[in-house]
Amino acid sequence: ANAAGDIAISSEQKVYDVVLRQAALVKEQMRSMDKPDLAMPGTQLNESYNRCGEICAEYAKTFYLGTLIMTPERQKAIWAIYVWCRRTDELVDGPNASHMTPSALDRWESRLEDLFQGRPYDMLDAALADTVSRFPVDIQPFKDMIEGMRMDLRKSRYNNFDELYLYCYYVAGTVALMSVPVMGIAPDSQTSTEGVYNAALALGIANQLTNILRDVGEDARRGRIYLPQDELAQAGLSDEDIFAGQVTDKWRNFMKNQIKRARMFFTEAEKGVAELNSASRWPVWASLQLYRQILDEIEVNDYNNFTKRAYVSKAKKMLALPVAYAKSSF
Repeated sequence: ANAAGDIAISSEQKVYDVVLRQAALVKEQMRSMDKPDLAMPGTQLNESYNRCGEICAEYAKTFYLGTLIMTPERQKAIWAIYVWCRRTDELVDGPNASHMTPSALDRWESRLEDLFQGRPYDMLDAALADTVSRFPVDIQPFKDMIEGMRMDLRKSRYNNFDELYLYCYYVAGTVALMSVPVMGIAPDSQTSTEGVYNAALALGIANQLTNILRDVGEDARRGRIYLPQDELAQAGLSDEDIFAGQVTDKWRNFMKNQIKRARMFFTEAEKGVAELNSASRWPVWASLQLYRQILDEIEVNDYNNFTKRAYVSKAKKMLALPVAYAKSSF
């Protein structure tokens, strides 16, 4: 096999192995017997979860609204996962990102391992420590997200889509694998657990591809290009074209193909949303609908994602919510 083929096999197999491992935990409703009880009073835990909810409400307003229809236990757990993911992402994208080092990420991973053993470092860690003791959540997706942060420190180009796919899994697909055990699979689902996880993974990949296409100009100003280099070359484009930021016919054609691929992942993701527990479907449908509309807005902007940021207006968001709710009811 050629090098690209080898990468494809190793990337897909790596991700699929994690999917199978997580699916097995949920399928058998296993909880690790060596996880100790969290040594923290219930009142402090409530404060920890409430703070996570406040952060979620501040930074992910639409998603937060969707979590409010979940059962209290699931609601709090999703807040805890969201906050950990946000804190992890901010290590390389936040205000102190310029000082981030691989050793700092190693320390964050060590802290994660302590958290899974019931030894939280702070109140926000405590909420997640309690969550992973209550739900069949595996540590590997969390470790993989940290690996995505390491990748951001050492890598600013992706030779082909197979490399980009693995990056998308690390930084976004992992969130789906963390969340499904909490959201739950419908008792009457006719789809295999692995099938639900693969669909959830597709949503994470689709969301991250959409982020990448929306943020081309912003990333370029930081010297980063999250686009397959071989496909750019096939379209007659180069890094210099990205940095120049000119919307040409070559760029439009290239973007049409990238958007088409992202939409294919959204379509794949739809197959799994209906299989989630009924109380968890709405926020997932809302996320899918709203993120997919960002792709529409890129088209409205005539594929100018260099100087125009594609965003869904508040009015369109409000219109999408009842549609998502209706879809989640079937």
